[in-house]
Amino acid sequence: MNLGVQGKVAIVAAASQGLGKAVATGLVQEGASVVICARDRKRILASAKEVSRWIRGKRQAVVPVVADVTKPKEIRRLVASTAKEFGRIDILVTNAGGPPAGGFGELDDEAWAAGISLTLMSVVRFVREVLPHMQKRKWGRIINITSLTVRQPANDLVISSALRPGVVGLAKVLANLYARDGITVNNVAPGFISTARQVELSRMRAAKRGVPVEQYVQDLVSEVPLGRLGEPRELADAVVFLASERASYITGTTLSVDGGLVKGLL
Repeated sequence: MNLGVQGKVAIVAAASQGLGKAVATGLVQEGASVVICARDRKRILASAKEVSRWIRGKRQAVVPVVADVTKPKEIRRLVASTAKEFGRIDILVTNAGGPPAGGFGELDDEAWAAGISLTLMSVVRFVREVLPHMQKRKWGRIINITSLTVRQPANDLVISSALRPGVVGLAKVLANLYARDGITVNNVAPGFISTARQVELSRMRAAKRGVPVEQYVQDLVSEVPLGRLGEPRELADAVVFLASERASYITGTTLSVDGGLVKGLL
């Protein structure tokens, strides 16, 4: 299937590892150019080198940018430099590391403020900056990487459980407002995916339960109907499809990529 991504220009946030890096790789494999960002210069340069191996077209490029998605000026700089270099922005994939973990009584105002800036406001700011470029071309794809907490809140991820549904609500409003400009806005909600974030959460939860990490992960996997953790590329495949011409009649929706974990109907 020709997804119609060839020649498009994408921004993928938090792409030095894990889900962001997998998404950038998937887009490049389909013929897009990507601008990737992360706070750590060494990691984002290494990621760009690896993703660049999948370049197949002479006009393709992978451009690494050091940027902190919690800082408005750095988001503006990233979007402006992308538009200047390529003359267009077709695809935006918002992504960020998980907000501070913990139960309600463990988190102070500082943790909440950090979570709001990272999880919600980074999406608001990225979308605000890219919309004019997409409106100009009457075509755009915005995909937000969220979490299973948008459908199944977690007691020890209270900030994520409170804020990620806010991203879904924002996406629905944006989908309504900008559909006539040829812009679709969707979300993907990963379940238990094999990433550094999952390792971090597994260690935290295993320690609280007083069990070995290996036992905790085994118990975790037993909850997934498919019987395993997901791979980052499996999430990336869903994102790449939503970023494509083939997903032209899908907007305002949230796609779970969780091996059947979430038990709700919607």
